[in-house]
Amino acid sequence: MLFHIISRADWQNAQDAGEYRPAGLAHEGFIHLSQQSQILRPANLLYRGRNDLCLLVIEPELVAAKVVFEPGSHGETEHFPHLYGVLNIDAVIDVIDFPCGPDGSFELPDTLGD
Repeated sequence: MLFHIISRADWQNAQDAGEYRPAGLAHEGFIHLSQQSQILRPANLLYRGRNDLCLLVIEPELVAAKVVFEPGSHGETEHFPHLYGVLNIDAVIDVIDFPCGPDGSFELPDTLGD
């Protein structure tokens, strides 16, 4: 599975539009995704303190656009999945609430398992 951190409002807008096309797609050319083991790095780096987020659980086999594993944008040496195109809504197989903890940091939701 692949994952994407998104605000609940942006997810609702994507559902209304029938696809997810974030503003950053036009600028960067891709949508940032994560594997499960990578979720917490961007969450704590970019979204600390936010309580309006959810995780999109994406089935890679259902994604219409090309997914490429490349070095992260914030100096990581680990390769992250980048989606080169819009995310088709039918590739999202689950949506999980992803609020921060009392100190503003994130932990993986229990529903993801190990």
